[in-house]
Amino acid sequence: MAEFIELKATDLAAMLCSRVCHDLINPVGAIGNGLEVLADPNQGAMAEGAHELIVNSAKHARAKLEFARLAYGASSTAGTDFDTRECERVARLLFEIEKADLDWQVPLILLPKHKAKLLMNMLLIASMAVPRGGVVKVTVEGPAGSERFVFTSTSDPEKRQKTLMPSMVEGLLSGSPEEGVDARGIQPFYTGILARMTGMDLKIGIESDVFTFTATPKAKAEGEPEKAAA
Repeated sequence: MAEFIELKATDLAAMLCSRVCHDLINPVGAIGNGLEVLADPNQGAMAEGAHELIVNSAKHARAKLEFARLAYGASSTAGTDFDTRECERVARLLFEIEKADLDWQVPLILLPKHKAKLLMNMLLIASMAVPRGGVVKVTVEGPAGSERFVFTSTSDPEKRQKTLMPSMVEGLLSGSPEEGVDARGIQPFYTGILARMTGMDLKIGIESDVFTFTATPKAKAEGEPEKAAA
């Protein structure tokens, strides 16, 4: 069994920053290319295509930035709660640039910030399971303070879609990846950190082209005191 990995805060921050930069470099670069075409008087015939490229790339960049702000950041005052309406807004922005559709079945509640971040990071992993399209369903159930998160990703083979298990995600979520962790795998690794911080037990699996990803509150041992809010 691979050894459990504990990253230094500086290494975690560096890898998350690298991940954000990786997500943004393509759309930001495309915006720059489009602006160069518009600025060139000899490229008038390509102006319409350049304008469309800029609009589309700006949409991608905004969705990625909004997601990163909520899923990786949101580290303001301790104890801050997040309205699930804000989570839904950011989720729908993200799925405007994803091939899959979003089925958001989350009640209007307040979640502690780390649980809200866990929800959003789990959503990204669920979307990775249907890279060619499909439906990602998000459900939050249970009483306040003991919420259970359930994600299902379903593809449609008739549309040449396929449901996949995201590469190496199980080991990264557990904190014991066989090949270590780098910026490419930091997002699912960070998801595992958030689950452990919030006392949530993650389970992941795929059966009959349906990917399932759940986070359930860990059972407290008898006599165990309640944890103070983070």
